[in-house]
Amino acid sequence: MIILKSREDIQHLRDAGHIVAEVHALLLENIRPGVTTKELDQIAESWIRKSGATPSFLGYPPGSRVPFPATICASVNEELVHGIPGPRVLEEGDIITVDVGAFYKGFHGDAARTYPVGAISDEATRLLAVTRKALEISISQAIAGNRLGDISGSVQEYVESQGYEVTRQYTGHGIGREMHEPPQVLNYGKRGSGMRLRRGLTICIEPMVLIGTPHTRVLKDQWTVVSANNKLTAHFEDAIAITDGEPEILTRL
Repeated sequence: MIILKSREDIQHLRDAGHIVAEVHALLLENIRPGVTTKELDQIAESWIRKSGATPSFLGYPPGSRVPFPATICASVNEELVHGIPGPRVLEEGDIITVDVGAFYKGFHGDAARTYPVGAISDEATRLLAVTRKALEISISQAIAGNRLGDISGSVQEYVESQGYEVTRQYTGHGIGREMHEPPQVLNYGKRGSGMRLRRGLTICIEPMVLIGTPHTRVLKDQWTVVSANNKLTAHFEDAIAITDGEPEILTRL
């Protein structure tokens, strides 16, 4: 866990987050029926490197027997997280979650969005809206003096009130010089519990929402996580910094 105090460090973290936000803006322009997930990966890697950064996910974790082989995680429909880009062609009605990480001047940025591919079903539209709102609600709880449970509990309360489920296994996290740092930021919990939030703490909040079950399974590639019932999933994530006032969202333009 890192508590940022240096103005220079905070600015580098902002810059890393800005690069991630730029990648998402570029991907939004390119996600459409007929594009492959590998093509999206190439677009993202090109922009990250052009910006003077390196992809956070490529080769992660260092020394692993099966390191992640791409720049972005591209998770389609029932795939919740860690989908590996490849020859899959996106089709009208799909939804795709793209998770992007960039490492710049010693700091990481990290954010995920679930995008519609062309016209999508009413069910998919509502799932995306609920997951996006869960992120906004939980970010609003990221205030100095509150506790981690205020973030986690707000995600669970809202998502379950809308008839959906949150994952218990995959979480948000601290971010800074490492992509994944303490503390874990759960998608479920009790308000008023957990560590107290303080100025300078930087975390990723990332609601991951499923239809009908909180359970998942990992595919044979050892990375791609899918819902246990093969129904649609959604995932929105931003990196934020705790301040003396409202949280600063680091991964939006």
